[in-house]
Amino acid sequence: MAMEGTTTDSEQKISIPEDLAIKEPLIGKEPLCSKDRNGYSNWMVILSTSVAVWGSFVFGVAVGFSSPTQAQIREDLNLSLGEFSVFGSIVTLGALVGAIASGHITDLLGRKGAMRSSSIVCIIGWLAIYFAKGPVSLDIGRICTGYGVGVLSYVVPVFIAEIAPKTLRGALTTLNQLFCVIGLSMTYIIGIFVTWRMLVLTGLIPCIILLVGLIFIPESPRWLAKVGRQNEFENSLMELRGKDADVTEEATEILEYIATIDSLPKARIQDAFHRQYIRPVTVGVGLMFFQQAGGVNGILFYASETFKSAGFASGSLGTIMMGCFQVPLTILAAVLMDRSGRRPLLMISASGMFLGSFITAISFFLKSHGIYLELSPGLALTGILVYIGSFSIGMGAIPWVMMSEIFPINMKGIGGSLVTIMSWFGSWAVSYSFNFLMSWSSYGTFFIFSSMCALALVFIFKVVPETKGRTLEEIQASMKPTTLR
Repeated sequence: MAMEGTTTDSEQKISIPEDLAIKEPLIGKEPLCSKDRNGYSNWMVILSTSVAVWGSFVFGVAVGFSSPTQAQIREDLNLSLGEFSVFGSIVTLGALVGAIASGHITDLLGRKGAMRSSSIVCIIGWLAIYFAKGPVSLDIGRICTGYGVGVLSYVVPVFIAEIAPKTLRGALTTLNQLFCVIGLSMTYIIGIFVTWRMLVLTGLIPCIILLVGLIFIPESPRWLAKVGRQNEFENSLMELRGKDADVTEEATEILEYIATIDSLPKARIQDAFHRQYIRPVTVGVGLMFFQQAGGVNGILFYASETFKSAGFASGSLGTIMMGCFQVPLTILAAVLMDRSGRRPLLMISASGMFLGSFITAISFFLKSHGIYLELSPGLALTGILVYIGSFSIGMGAIPWVMMSEIFPINMKGIGGSLVTIMSWFGSWAVSYSFNFLMSWSSYGTFFIFSSMCALALVFIFKVVPETKGRTLEEIQASMKPTTLR
């Protein structure tokens, strides 16, 4: 409850500057296609999303590329295990650099400009890998692809969230994670049948599709409004909503919000820890911390060896099952996102990840102590599939969705960079330490992961808000601190 005598948010609205005000209703004359219940046509939003998520596909390919290619690359280029380990893990360091730069690049070049430049860097990286004759070219290519996907991992969900109407935002933003999963799964499966140089095309071709597709879609209207390109803002919003849709109210709301934000001092990195922004930072960084602390990238990077450790003769079958298992459940998450809401899916997801980790830990415990050895492989497979399935319906996609929703436009670059940095730093820490942890204690490793999933459940219940069915401006206003009586 607000303190008596204080001013409410609605009373604090700042008037839109005369040169940015909507002077006449923004409505076209001709219908383009069927409309949703708000009178909006969604075909351009869907087309724009379909183009952007090719960046997410590249993300998945980059993460999964080292898994099926290890033996071939080491044999063809005569690499030591240490040299290949550097090649496999250095992508996360490149992505960390990309994550640090992502907010500034996205604010400076725009959402399309950031995707375009990242695609070019990824293309350079994939070509360096394709033509590599030794470890130096491999590592340079891997760093470039890592940098590119580090930027893409931030800008793709932000772009989708900023162009989508609130009724579709959750489902469309979840496509970011879906295409990551599809890219990862296709890399696992195709890599069994083709040479490692041919597998490079799995990452190279989507970059070219993204680069060409960006020509045909509009820029984010919220970014255009933020940088003062008024005519382009109006045209972009009408193109996204349909020529027959009246977007006057939405345009006014966006401009009012940006006018309010522009009245504030220019955001600096230390402002992310100011009382006004600490809650969205806590939610965004906290969700990404628990996403990684649950151990997902250790399992994804070393799935084959994990299955072998559990008693399987080969890890290929389990790895393929794991990759295929993610796709339908990520689609289910996209369907449920705007129906059941973010919080319920996150809580179900964290609970399932806890259960899956715990079952896997029990499997390794039994194997380590020579008890019920015949049950160990089946329990491990069950536990990992439960874990991956649960991750796919919530903790995989929703932290990225919420990152794109909770930060106000003036803090989106800085806040989004912090969240993306946490994701990639966590990915590096888990993927680097996983083998050492498994050498120390295989069941202890998964007991640690299950404990982190339990803590994630508490964090979600206590801290994370629901954002379903609300505009970005409503979400961000609701996360401002309130003064209590």
